[in-house]
Parts: sequence; structure tokens; C-alpha cells
Amino acid sequence: MRIGAHVRDSTDPLGTAEALGVDLVQMFLTDPQKWNKLEPHPQGEALLAGSVDVVVHSSYVLNVASLNNRIRIPSRKAVVEQAAAAAEIGAIGLVVHGGHVREGEDTAKGIDNWRKLFERQAEQGGFAVPIFVENTAGGDSAMARHFDDIARLWDAIGEFGAGFCLDTCHAWAGGEDLVDVVDRIKAITGRIDLVHLNNSRDEFDSARDRHANLGTGTIDAEILTAVALAADAPVILETPPEGIEDDVRLLKSL
Repeated sequence: MRIGAHVRDSTDPLGTAEALGVDLVQMFLTDPQKWNKLEPHPQGEALLAGSVDVVVHSSYVLNVASLNNRIRIPSRKAVVEQAAAAAEIGAIGLVVHGGHVREGEDTAKGIDNWRKLFERQAEQGGFAVPIFVENTAGGDSAMARHFDDIARLWDAIGEFGAGFCLDTCHAWAGGEDLVDVVDRIKAITGRIDLVHLNNSRDEFDSARDRHANLGTGTIDAEILTAVALAADAPVILETPPEGIEDDVRLLKSL
């Protein structure tokens, strides 16, 4: 198992990796809540040359599925640009949330917008790094909350080599049982490229995305560790900083 952590101080991911004893880090390349222009990373050359692997998480403001041109069009552009920036630091992939349409809008159109992103980029030679679509926790108009919706999404984008990031907190909060989650999602996507291994502060099917440390949330820690082992994919902890060292030790003990 390759164990990593989300880096909250994105200016010094290598320092965080060393402090936690992990060999994989996930980070943002720009303010996740804004549409800021990308700038070269201060540790870019060291990340590219070093032994610590990197996953880049795209900005939260992106929503490829949106039917609003003012959101969808810049989101498409940002995915391409952030994938290119991720490649510059040697990242293994770019995580992008599945997104949503607004209440009352046709979810099929949101799925079609995802397909258009992959189709158009395929014509340009593809993305600079693999795109890992992440399941999300809430919203009945989401593209990747419920697994039947993910199946429809994968019918549209699977042929383009889309990757998948499984978030355990999101699945739990989204109402999906974790006991057989790996088998069920692989039956849909054929793959799990990355696991966000997070416990949840909230109950099953709460639609709330609030992470907890592995041993302190509402999900049985043994179920979480079983998911990590079964997925056979790199694991990123996005758990609260006050307990993440214990989370790393727990995973290493496996």
C-alpha cells in the first residue's frame, strides 16, 4: 500500500511528506475557492526530480457538468490548464469532482458535458496527466454521488481512459454501503486509481462532506482499512491534521 496525505501548506509539500513519513502527497496548485491564474510551484523542480509522488486536486470552483456557460467553459479550460501544470511537477493525476447541475435541470446534459470535455481534449492529444473523477457526497443532481449515476457517467467517458478516485467519506455520506464498495465501483469503472480514505463526522446518507480521522468517525475503522487493502491503489488521507499522524501509523501497521 502506498500511503499519502493531503498537504494543507501547498508551498512545502516535501516538508510535510518528510514530517509524516509518507511517500505520496496531494495538493492544490492554486486557491481552490477562486479562479486564480496558475503560478509555477516553488518546489516544482524538486517535486519533479524527487521520490515523493504527487497528486494534484483541482479547484473546488470547477464544475464541468454545469449547464451555465459562465461556469462550464472556464471549468473546462481550468481542467486542461491544471492538468498541464500537474504534469510539470511530475504528478500522477489530477482529481476532479464529478460536479452537478442545478435542481430541476436534466442530469443527462451534465453527463454529456463531461463527455464533451474528454472528446474535445482527445482531439488535442489528451490531457497532460490522467483525470481522476471523484465521487461526491451530496446533491440529487450530482454526476457522481450515487453509483447508478456514476455508471451513466462512465458509459459516456470510460472509453476515453477516465480514471476514478474513490472517497470513502463521500460514498458513506452519499448513501453507498462501504462493505462491498470496491467490487461495486470496479464493476462500473473497471478501475480505482486513487482512494481518499476518510472517516465521516456524520451519519450514513447524510449528504454532508465532513471528514474525520480513521478511528474517530461514524464509519467502522476496520471497514475503512478493508477498503484500503481491497482497492489496490494509492491512498490519500484527507483527515483532520490533529490525528493524521495516527492515521498514517494505522495504515502502515497493515
